[in-house]
Amino acid sequence: MNNTISQISPEKLSFDYKNPRVAEFGFNSSTGEKEILKILWAVMGVEEIVLSIKASKFFQNEPLIAIEEEGNKIIVIEGNRRLAAVKSILNPSYADEFGINKNLLSVQVEVLESIKTLPVIVVDSREDAWKFIGFKHINGPAKWGSYAKAQYISQIKNEFNIPLSEIASQIGDTHRTVEKLYQGLQVIEQAEREKLFDRTDVPSSRLFFSHLYTGLTYQGYREFISIQNSQYDTLNPVPNNKFENLSELLKWIYGSKKENQNPIIQSQNPDLKRLESVLKNKEAIVALKSGVDLITAYEISQPKRDNFEQSLLEAKRALTKAHSFQPEAFDGTDMALLKHAGTIAKLSEELYNNMYKKYEASLGKKERKWITDDE
Repeated sequence: MNNTISQISPEKLSFDYKNPRVAEFGFNSSTGEKEILKILWAVMGVEEIVLSIKASKFFQNEPLIAIEEEGNKIIVIEGNRRLAAVKSILNPSYADEFGINKNLLSVQVEVLESIKTLPVIVVDSREDAWKFIGFKHINGPAKWGSYAKAQYISQIKNEFNIPLSEIASQIGDTHRTVEKLYQGLQVIEQAEREKLFDRTDVPSSRLFFSHLYTGLTYQGYREFISIQNSQYDTLNPVPNNKFENLSELLKWIYGSKKENQNPIIQSQNPDLKRLESVLKNKEAIVALKSGVDLITAYEISQPKRDNFEQSLLEAKRALTKAHSFQPEAFDGTDMALLKHAGTIAKLSEELYNNMYKKYEASLGKKERKWITDDE
C-alpha cells in the first residue's frame, strides 16, 4: 500500500457511501453529504471525535485513507467519522440542522488552523487498503458492528476474489468469525435476489443483522433453512426447496410493514434461543405460522413435563407473593379478592388430588397425606 501522506483540504474529501458502517442505512452514489453526515452524527459517535480534536487538534500521525473514484473525487474509505467531525467544525451551521449543541462546534483559532488540511494517504485501489482496514475494524482495536464487518468481508471476497481463509489469516481470526459473517450476509442477499425479503420493508429504521448472524450459529436455524452442510463461501447457501422457510424466518426475525407483522425477536437473549426451540418442533412451527406469540410457540415446543413444572413453580412464586401481601391488602370485606382465592384453592386441591392419585397408584397403595417442599 502507498504510504505517502498528502495534505488535502477537507472540502475536497468525500464520504464513502460504500462504508460498511453506513451500508445498513441504504446509502448509494446519489446520497448527499448532509444526509451521510446526519447519520454519522446520529449513530456513529462523531461527538467524541469533535471533543478530541478540540482538546488535542487532529492527530497527524493517523492519516485518512482515500481513493480517487467517480470522476476524480477523493473518497475517504478509512476515517469517515474523523472527516465528519472536521467538516462539522468547519461548518458550525450544521449544529441547527442536526440538533447539535452549538458550543460543541465552537473551537479556538489554532484548532481551525490545524484542520485546514488533513493528512491523507491516497491508495491506488480499495484492494490495496483492505488488510489494514480489515484488521483494525474486524478483529482489531476499533471494531465495527457485525453488519459492517460482514459487508466489508463480502466486498473483499466478492470484488477482490480474496478467499475467506486468507481474509481470516490476515486479520488473525481464529474462531471462523469471517466465515460465519460472510454466510449470514449471503443468506440476506440471496433472499433479496429471490424477492423473499426486502430490507426496506423492515419496520425498524435499521437492519439488526446480528439477530440473523447470531441465530445462524445455532443448529436449529441452520437446519430450518438447510444450510448446515453448505459451504461458507457460496453466494447461494439456501437451497430452493427451503425458500418458503427462509421467507418465514426473516419475517419472524425482522417483521414486515407490508404484512403489518412485528418482529418476534425483541431481544437476542432469550428470544433467539426460544425461536430455535420452535424451529426444531413441527407443532410449534405451525402454531407460530398461525399467529401465536413466540412465548406460546416456545411452550408448545417444550416437553410437557417441563412446561408443567414451570407452571407449578410460577404459581408457587405468585402465591407466595400474594401470601405476603394478604395481611395488609385484604381487610375481610372485598368479596372479589376472596372469590379469587377460593377459585385458586379449588383448582389447587383438584390438581393436587389428581396428582396424588397417580402417586398412590405408582406405590401400589393408598397413603393419604400432604406432600410439600418442606418435607
